[in-house]
Formats: sequence, C-alpha cells, structure tokens
Amino acid sequence: MKVAISRQTSYLLILSLILFIIVLLFSFLVLIPNGKEYRVLRVQMKKERLQFQEFQDWHDRTFNELKALQSKNKSIIAAFDNSFSQERFIHQHKQSFEALHLSKLTQKESEKGFVVYEVNATSKIDTPQTFYDFIDDISKSNWIVGMNFPIKFVREGSLIHSNFTMKVYCDSNNSNTAPLTSGS
Repeated sequence: MKVAISRQTSYLLILSLILFIIVLLFSFLVLIPNGKEYRVLRVQMKKERLQFQEFQDWHDRTFNELKALQSKNKSIIAAFDNSFSQERFIHQHKQSFEALHLSKLTQKESEKGFVVYEVNATSKIDTPQTFYDFIDDISKSNWIVGMNFPIKFVREGSLIHSNFTMKVYCDSNNSNTAPLTSGS
C-alpha cells in the first residue's frame, strides 16, 4: 500500500514540524527559565505592593490629620504669617489704656523656626478689668503673643500703672518680619 502525499501537504507538514520545533526550543530556552524569574519577581512585586499600600495608608491618615489640624487651627497658622507692627498694636489697643508705651523691641534668637520679639509695655489703666479685657483682645488678635510674668501693678492716684513683658512670635521664613522700632 502506497500512500500518496501531495507536494503541498509535504511542504505543509515540514513547515509545521519546523514551527513546532521552534516553539519547543523557544519554550525550553526562553519561557521556562524566564518563568522561574517571573515567579520570583511576582512574589517580590507583591511584597513591594503591600509595603506601598501600608505607606499609602499611613500617608493618607497623616494627610487627613494634617488637614483636620489645619482647618481647626486656621487662625493660629495665619497669625504666624503676620508681621508685628508697634504702630498697629498701639492703634488697636490704645482705647483700653490711658497711656500705652512700648519700649524698643529686641529680636531674640529664633526658637524652633520662629522669630521672637520681646516687647516691654508700660500702661496706665483705670481698673484691673481693663487689663484683663486687653489680654482677651490680645488672644483674639492677628499675632501670636505670650505674656511673661510677673505683671507689675502700681497704684498712682486714680490710675493703675502696669508694666509687663510679652513675646511676639513670627514665622522666620516670612519676609514681612522686619526689625522693629521704638514705639510711643
């Protein structure tokens, strides 16, 4: 029995066999060795993805805390950006006092990134309540001010002479902070 195979079929069979051998060689020489490397890299990628997700979660939590604190303390943050002006301070608070005098401000060394001005103020008031109202006004002002103790009160006739020192904090990166002059 003789099997008759046409020339086209034999070419097709030879071509199929060559392609099959090429696919087998490609599989054993390229895909299988790289498959092992791929599995190792896939495991490493999963670990890195988990680390990235942990850092992303930490970043999101920290960012949300930052935004909450910024919105809660918006006025305080804005107050650090304001530069201190003696004239403006005296103008805002002169109605509380018979006389208000600020001595020359000295710029102290920076404290944790802030420029600190020390103000020595002398005033004459009618009642201690006026001074307490002044402290309330300062706490609502556009500056971050810290009152230093002791605050000295001396009675002079119908007026009370007060002498106190306060620190004004400004952002050291703020270009508006300029050397201050003596007030009246």
